[in-house]
Order: sequence, then structure tokens, then C-alpha cells
Amino acid sequence: MQMRLDKFLSDSMEISRQDAKKLLSKGQVWVDGTVVKKGDIKIGDDSIVKVSGKRIEYREFVYIMLNKPAGVVSATDDKNDVTVTDLVKKDYPKRNLFPAGRLDKTSTGFVLLTDDGVFAHDILAPKKHVPKEYIVTLDAPVNDEIIEKFNSGVTLADGTLLKSAVLEATDNPLVVKVVLKQGVYHQIKRMFGVFDIGVNGLHRTHIGGVELDKCLSAGEYRELTQQELEKIYSQTGAN
Repeated sequence: MQMRLDKFLSDSMEISRQDAKKLLSKGQVWVDGTVVKKGDIKIGDDSIVKVSGKRIEYREFVYIMLNKPAGVVSATDDKNDVTVTDLVKKDYPKRNLFPAGRLDKTSTGFVLLTDDGVFAHDILAPKKHVPKEYIVTLDAPVNDEIIEKFNSGVTLADGTLLKSAVLEATDNPLVVKVVLKQGVYHQIKRMFGVFDIGVNGLHRTHIGGVELDKCLSAGEYRELTQQELEKIYSQTGAN
């Protein structure tokens, strides 16, 4: 990688080019142990950049775990509603983030935000079969026949035959766990609708085997760890 120093600072620190130039002019930027005041010099992958004594690491992409609240839409922008990107933009003002997979406005839980289009394609592509796990609150209990239907593949009202899904009962007869390996519009609601069961609540708990951090309250977020990112990638066959 060869990159202008001012661009490196701007991208890595989520600041404007103008603010990066101010840091440079004040002598607060060091490259490989030497103070640098010009933003047009090129740095490489092995360059060590420090600002005010703190090393700055370049990140081409970011991957964010968000606990989506109800009432927030899974979109990059919306004229009427708060979006998932609105919730994080104060910390990532320069990133072109988008949700890698959606939840309905009324649904809650794990939404993955990123600016890595290849990664998003990999986890969303039907052929990749990245599992996503949900806790679903119903208006009627399920039985063994419905559980078996999910396992063999539900046929929706419009004739669409879905892939096998996992449906597990819990101690509460109106709360179940569902694991999907595909993404069809309003899939879970439509699947239970085949059996005349309504969905009163839907909360996504896992993507690709990575669990939503229980420390994150509704609306809170953090970046995925490298281990979590690799775990999701391992589900796509990308590694």
C-alpha cells in the first residue's frame, strides 16, 4: 500500500483532511520516528505512524455489531425514520456504512454494519448459507409436526419452497429459537403464517455463529473482534 499521509490520517482517525493538516503543521505527527509536517508524502504498509505519541493503525474497512432497537429501520438513509447508520454516524462520520442484512423495523437484535462490500456479499449470498439465529415470540405454541416441517423445508403460501431451517422449542411455549441459512423477505413471519401462527416479536441473537454481545443495550454497538470476524468468514468458505 502506498498512501498519502494526510489521507491515511483522515481515514484512520475519522477526521477531515483539513484537521489532518493541522496536526501535521503542529508537529504532532511522526512517521518512523521522525516528525513530518507535509501531508503529501507517501507511506507504506510497514510505516509506523504516531500522533501525539499514540500509534495510528490503518483500517480499510470496519465491521460493527449493533443491537438494533425496535422502531429503527435497517437502511442507510430514510426520510421518516431513524436508521441503523444514524445510530453510529457520530463515531464513523466518514465511513459509508450499510447493514449487511436487514431486520424489520419492529424487530430487534444483531445487525452487522460495514463498508466492506465483498464481505457483505459473502455473508448474504444464498450459496454461502451463513446461519442467523433468532428468538421468536409467537401468539400460539408450536408442535412436533411444525418443527419437522421447518426441518424439511417450509413451502410458503406463494409456492416458494424454502431451505431447511431449525426450529427449537424453549421452556416458554410461546417462545422459540429459529436458525435460518437463507434470507427471504419477511421469511420467519411468512413461515409461521403457513401454520396460522402470528409472530409477536423477533430478536436476532447470532450471525455466523457470533453471538450478540449481551453487554450491548438496545442502540449500543461495538466493532467485531478479529476472532469474531474470522468466525463469520469461516461460515462463508472465504477462508
